[in-house]
Amino acid sequence: MINKHQATLDAAVQALHGRTFFAAFPENPSPEIYGADADAQGREKFAALRGQQFTELQQGEPEGWVGQEESPYEQQSLGIKYPFYSPSTLIKNAQGAFTEWRKLKPALRAALLTEALEGMKSRFFEIAYATMHTTGQAYMMSFQASGPHAADRALEAIAAGYEEQTRFPEDTRWEKPMGKYSLTLNKTWRAVPKGLALVIGCSTFPTWNTVPGMFASLVTGNPTIIKPHPKAVLPIAIVVAEVQKVLVEHGLSPFICQLAVDADDHLITKELAEDPAVKLIDYTGGSQFGEYVESLKGKTVFTEKTGVNSIILDSCTDLDKVAQNLAFSVSLYSGQMCTAPQNFFIPAAGVRVGDTVVPYEEVVQKLSAAITGLATNPKAAPHVFGAIQNPATHERVKQLAFDGGRSVLAHGAVENPTFKNARTCSPSIHEVDSSRVEQFSQELFGPIMLIIKTKDTQESLRLAAQLAREHGAISCGAYTTDEAIKEQIMDEMSLAGTPVSFNLTGGIYVNQNAGFSDFHVTGGNPAGNASFTNPEFVIKRFTWVGFREPA
Repeated sequence: MINKHQATLDAAVQALHGRTFFAAFPENPSPEIYGADADAQGREKFAALRGQQFTELQQGEPEGWVGQEESPYEQQSLGIKYPFYSPSTLIKNAQGAFTEWRKLKPALRAALLTEALEGMKSRFFEIAYATMHTTGQAYMMSFQASGPHAADRALEAIAAGYEEQTRFPEDTRWEKPMGKYSLTLNKTWRAVPKGLALVIGCSTFPTWNTVPGMFASLVTGNPTIIKPHPKAVLPIAIVVAEVQKVLVEHGLSPFICQLAVDADDHLITKELAEDPAVKLIDYTGGSQFGEYVESLKGKTVFTEKTGVNSIILDSCTDLDKVAQNLAFSVSLYSGQMCTAPQNFFIPAAGVRVGDTVVPYEEVVQKLSAAITGLATNPKAAPHVFGAIQNPATHERVKQLAFDGGRSVLAHGAVENPTFKNARTCSPSIHEVDSSRVEQFSQELFGPIMLIIKTKDTQESLRLAAQLAREHGAISCGAYTTDEAIKEQIMDEMSLAGTPVSFNLTGGIYVNQNAGFSDFHVTGGNPAGNASFTNPEFVIKRFTWVGFREPA
């Protein structure tokens, strides 16, 4: 098993160091890559799961069957039921599996988990349809984000954990010269896992945001309980099933990796998180619950929470291309991405384009027109916007109003010819005065775009950096042709722990992060305390313990 996957692991470790493009799992759902029938078979397998009990998990007899997923495209229940286990049962089972998992060499754990990713790959299309009908992501994003991109992020965590656990020798002969004689010791070291791990998933990216922590804890020897959002269980349930399949095939306990699902009348996240046996917690979601998780004593916690992402417009060479790029960024998955831009800072004097200055109002209208054009494009819109996962997000867009602000563009429906009943919403645009910081200092999740008229670029940067420091930010976009301003933005936003994408046009967007190259979240501001995947993301999951004796 180790030999089978060693080349993949070596390439992944090399990619971690080089930060150049690397993808072990092709992102194009092409028949030439995945097979002529792969898409149809995935769709059929997903359809066959609806209205049924999900019986692939190997966790023993359940205490009940639960499930509450609903398709945002159909606005009706999927009818899938998952085995329910009480927190005490899950904890007991994980504790029982701890010894056999931690006793394995890191290289074998890494190989077994990489094997599980191969099983996941065989189900990318099934996972894609599961993601569509739980999150509302459009087909292409569902395939890429929950399939190959998630698998690459998982492999990234496996590779990082493997490297850190093999960084030092397992043993050495230590000799200290003392003149006529030497002191000689035999020394050995073990990478010792922290204990049980819990991963708390979110409703919008149930695999992409879950697998980094999941595989980082597993590769470092910690039995892991996956607790998905109750509205988005199926995509990660398939991944857990594939991990369990590999474990059982190699004579290991399936309790090393378990799925934990809420019952309608029994929410189990807090019980699991507060259990003394749980030593590691990964969390993605809202800041309020994230801060609760971070407050728990005796836990090592990795969080990704809410943030306020900004766009700083100073100058550019082609404003139309900029507007098209930003309109796509706001509209992609209807703004339901943690990296989606929200606050657009535009100087009152306008934006310099070449040797001329385009007035502020014209810049605003170009952005508005670009969004309207995309939302009303019958060929592109359904594939860009997808559907709204949570009815509360839809309601927020409809009800949003600002005291003293101006509505630039009202929201509207996005027609989807395939799913007539899809819950959709195009972005709304509101103008907010730069002095009303309280109105744009929180994340307004969903397709909401705020235009903030500032005195100049300096005020734009000051506000963007302030918001990142005080409220968190996961992404930032900036457009400038002035090298001095570019350096200033880099300096200020780096101090605010926020990565910046400069002058993006064409087919690359501020929303996107590439595995093995882009660090997702920095851990340097309130939007999260961790970054996947940097070394800290894995080394805090185990400790080095040494042993020595005279040679």
